[in-house]
Amino acid sequence: MLSISPKYGEHVLQHWCSFIFLQFEVASMSHLFEAIGGEFLTTTAILQSRINQLQAVFFDWDGVFNNGTKGKETGSLFAEPDAAGTNYLRFGLWLLTGNMPTVFIITGENNPSAFHLAQREHFNGVCFGFTEKIKAFKWLQCQYGIEPQQTAFAFDDVLDLALAAQCGVRLMVRRKASPLFTQFVKQQQLADYITGSTGGENAVREICELILGLGNCYEQVFQQRIAFSEHYQQFLALKKAITPVFVTQQGKQVVVVQYP
Repeated sequence: MLSISPKYGEHVLQHWCSFIFLQFEVASMSHLFEAIGGEFLTTTAILQSRINQLQAVFFDWDGVFNNGTKGKETGSLFAEPDAAGTNYLRFGLWLLTGNMPTVFIITGENNPSAFHLAQREHFNGVCFGFTEKIKAFKWLQCQYGIEPQQTAFAFDDVLDLALAAQCGVRLMVRRKASPLFTQFVKQQQLADYITGSTGGENAVREICELILGLGNCYEQVFQQRIAFSEHYQQFLALKKAITPVFVTQQGKQVVVVQYP
């Protein structure tokens, strides 16, 4: 008869208690997002396992950081709560994985505000002018050694779906005016979560907090940022050492260009 030591049994019990408590916390947290209209299309358990492997996060621009409104002389903008959210997200993933995540904006247009945000927040870069975003993704894979299952992508429209299909965590920004598109995405299983907020309502902040919550690191992120801890200062130094690259498509070639 197999004999199990009391010490080993206690260890197993503690492990299971921690696991059950974590699942309870995640369930409670997911209700907060559902309460603001967020919709989980993949179970939180699966999303958790994928988030724990994240090495890269990609954001579309128009309709994600904003509502996509533009004029002849004005481009689409961003909001500070979203910008701050990307900082907390990167800090959280750095704490979670031990690596600084690769962060790119991938857009089909030329958006000066996107360039400015990438410079200010020291993103790894911006891929712009890509009518086929999958080509930007393939370039990023080659340059950064990124595996598709290690990526998250925040998106909002048809142009994004070929890229979304390749990513491990697909986060769609809600737009009430697109019920058929939303239905199509659900039917084709091209999103794991649909935000409750729209692009003009800080959807990026919602996405960032969702990942931090499912990664079970949001309290640590907030507490260390409040304290301006040594860990946060170390992260900040690593972040500020990043110089963004700006990548576009010229004919069939993907090229790095100077800051537009």
